[in-house]
Amino acid sequence: MSGLRFAFIMDPIQQVLIDKDTTFAFMLEAQARGHDIYYLEMGDLFVARARVMGRVRRITVQREYGNHFTFHGEAVEALGTFDAIFMRKDPPVDIPYLHTTHLLDLAQAEGAFVLNDPAGLRAANEKLYALHFAEVIPPTLVSSNPRHLKAFLEELGGEMIIKPIDGHGGSGVFYVHRDDRNLNSLLETATRDGREAIIAQKYLPEIRQGDKRLIVLNGAPLGATLRVPRADEHRGNIHVGGTCVKAEITPRDREICRLLGPRLRQDGLYFVGLDIIGEYLTEVNVTSPTGVQEIDLLNHVNLEAQVIDFVERKIAERRRGQR
Repeated sequence: MSGLRFAFIMDPIQQVLIDKDTTFAFMLEAQARGHDIYYLEMGDLFVARARVMGRVRRITVQREYGNHFTFHGEAVEALGTFDAIFMRKDPPVDIPYLHTTHLLDLAQAEGAFVLNDPAGLRAANEKLYALHFAEVIPPTLVSSNPRHLKAFLEELGGEMIIKPIDGHGGSGVFYVHRDDRNLNSLLETATRDGREAIIAQKYLPEIRQGDKRLIVLNGAPLGATLRVPRADEHRGNIHVGGTCVKAEITPRDREICRLLGPRLRQDGLYFVGLDIIGEYLTEVNVTSPTGVQEIDLLNHVNLEAQVIDFVERKIAERRRGQR
């Protein structure tokens, strides 16, 4: 299937890291198949006469540092006329992000296939969504009360991880323990003096071997990498110094996917990144999961081809359904 039109809603293309960015890999693969690709940022969307419109720029991309994209004109088009829309704006999931998902509902109703489904993006807070799968997550407390958090810390043996509900990229994640003289201050600061709930989870020492990013498509695992933290860090996130190493998809990974798969498909969360430490699922990343290029490089594979295959199939299904 060639000659389709794909729109990518993303962060500024000028800032893309061409050897790491998953959206860039999708664009390259779609372009290589003969599809036309178009670029938008969230601010390019608007509504006129109840139709969601966009200021779109056709774009070509290439793996050339300093010259990785070229725009070919600009136009205003109805987003519903595109075959597929990739919603790949990085967090935070703030009010403008949520409003964009509402506009994408309109485009989807007109016939465009949206990855991921706008309603699913609204429903799935990346930290809280995992709570639907209690069988595979570590002991977890969500609370704004420092006293409750300290009691939970004692239940866990005196150490735990705390993180903000709407955080991303490892921001605001702290390892805390009972003997830290800063403990009270940390909990007060993290909860804004008891006004804002945070997530507390059992500390998993397996993090020293790495935080696994498992890429999942339509509920099935595609590939994985371990993000190993620096010696002076508890976070494996790449932008804070974590190193990607090769990782296998284990029977436990497949078990987690079997459990999550039906709910992910139901919510239209077709392309997600699961964070797994040891045997436990810790987060479900749905907004703009990354890791594809790292897995490609480590395993000599092409995960983006499988994703574009999937998108082409969904477009074909929608066309058959409209006959």
